[in-house]
Amino acid sequence: MTSISRTSADLDPRRRRILYRCWHRGIREMDLVLGQFAEDEIAVLGDADLDELERIMAEEDNDLVRWITGAAETPEHMLTPMFARIAAYRPDFDPVLIEKVRTKE
Repeated sequence: MTSISRTSADLDPRRRRILYRCWHRGIREMDLVLGQFAEDEIAVLGDADLDELERIMAEEDNDLVRWITGAAETPEHMLTPMFARIAAYRPDFDPVLIEKVRTKE
Protein backbone atom coordinates (compact mmCIF):
# COMPACT_ATOMS: atom_id res chain seq x y z
CA MET A 1 0.00 0.00 0.00
CA THR A 2 1.51 3.31 -0.98
CA SER A 3 -1.41 5.70 -0.97
CA ILE A 4 -4.46 6.55 1.07
CA SER A 5 -6.99 3.79 1.25
CA ARG A 6 -9.04 4.96 4.24
CA THR A 7 -12.06 7.14 3.68
CA SER A 8 -12.16 10.28 5.76
CA ALA A 9 -15.94 10.63 5.54
CA ASP A 10 -16.43 9.40 9.10
CA LEU A 11 -13.77 11.71 10.59
CA ASP A 12 -14.27 15.09 12.18
CA PRO A 13 -12.72 18.09 10.37
CA ARG A 14 -9.57 18.14 12.53
CA ARG A 15 -8.81 14.47 11.87
CA ARG A 16 -9.51 14.88 8.15
CA ARG A 17 -7.09 17.83 8.02
CA ILE A 18 -4.39 15.90 9.90
CA LEU A 19 -4.83 12.83 7.69
CA TYR A 20 -4.52 14.96 4.58
CA ARG A 21 -1.44 16.78 5.89
CA CYS A 22 0.20 13.46 6.82
CA TRP A 23 -0.19 12.23 3.24
CA HIS A 24 1.02 15.52 1.70
CA ARG A 25 4.25 16.26 3.52
CA GLY A 26 6.63 17.31 0.79
CA ILE A 27 8.92 14.31 0.63
CA ARG A 28 7.64 10.86 -0.21
CA GLU A 29 9.35 9.11 2.70
CA MET A 30 7.39 11.18 5.21
CA ASP A 31 4.18 10.81 3.20
CA LEU A 32 4.52 7.07 3.52
CA VAL A 33 5.46 6.98 7.20
CA LEU A 34 3.14 9.67 8.57
CA GLY A 35 0.38 9.00 6.05
CA GLN A 36 0.09 5.33 6.79
CA PHE A 37 0.53 5.88 10.53
CA ALA A 38 -2.31 8.42 10.51
CA GLU A 39 -4.44 6.20 8.32
CA ASP A 40 -4.12 3.35 10.83
CA GLU A 41 -4.34 5.41 14.03
CA ILE A 42 -6.24 8.66 13.39
CA ALA A 43 -9.66 7.35 14.40
CA VAL A 44 -8.50 6.22 17.84
CA LEU A 45 -6.16 9.07 18.83
CA GLY A 46 -7.35 11.28 21.66
CA ASP A 47 -7.07 15.06 21.70
CA ALA A 48 -3.71 15.04 23.52
CA ASP A 49 -2.31 12.57 20.98
CA LEU A 50 -3.62 14.71 18.11
CA ASP A 51 -1.95 17.76 19.68
CA GLU A 52 1.34 15.87 19.87
CA LEU A 53 1.01 14.56 16.31
CA GLU A 54 0.48 18.12 15.09
CA ARG A 55 3.59 19.26 16.99
CA ILE A 56 5.59 16.49 15.32
CA MET A 57 4.15 17.40 11.93
CA ALA A 58 5.40 20.98 12.40
CA GLU A 59 9.01 19.74 12.25
CA GLU A 60 10.97 19.78 9.01
CA ASP A 61 10.57 16.61 6.92
CA ASN A 62 14.31 16.13 6.43
CA ASP A 63 14.86 16.27 10.19
CA LEU A 64 12.01 13.83 10.83
CA VAL A 65 13.41 11.35 8.32
CA ARG A 66 16.84 11.46 9.95
CA TRP A 67 15.42 11.04 13.45
CA ILE A 68 13.04 8.23 12.50
CA THR A 69 15.69 6.30 10.58
CA GLY A 70 18.32 6.87 13.26
CA ALA A 71 20.61 8.76 10.86
CA ALA A 72 20.67 11.61 13.39
CA GLU A 73 20.19 11.69 17.12
CA THR A 74 16.62 12.49 18.12
CA PRO A 75 16.52 15.79 20.02
CA GLU A 76 15.22 15.88 23.56
CA HIS A 77 11.98 17.67 22.68
CA MET A 78 11.04 14.84 20.32
CA LEU A 79 11.51 12.05 22.84
CA THR A 80 7.79 11.58 23.40
CA PRO A 81 5.58 8.48 23.39
CA MET A 82 3.90 9.64 20.15
CA PHE A 83 7.21 10.11 18.36
CA ALA A 84 8.32 6.67 19.59
CA ARG A 85 5.12 5.17 18.15
CA ILE A 86 5.72 6.85 14.80
CA ALA A 87 9.40 5.86 14.73
CA ALA A 88 8.48 2.23 15.54
CA TYR A 89 5.71 2.15 12.94
CA ARG A 90 6.46 0.14 9.84
CA PRO A 91 4.36 1.08 6.81
CA ASP A 92 2.73 -1.73 4.87
CA PHE A 93 4.73 -1.41 1.67
CA ASP A 94 3.97 -3.67 -1.24
CA PRO A 95 7.49 -3.99 -2.63
CA VAL A 96 8.08 -4.78 -6.25
CA LEU A 97 9.68 -8.20 -6.21
CA ILE A 98 11.51 -9.67 -9.16
CA GLU A 99 9.14 -12.66 -9.03
CA LYS A 100 6.15 -10.35 -9.55
CA VAL A 101 7.83 -8.66 -12.50
CA ARG A 102 8.71 -11.99 -14.13
CA THR A 103 5.16 -13.32 -13.85
CA LYS A 104 3.87 -10.29 -15.75
CA GLU A 105 6.22 -10.83 -18.71
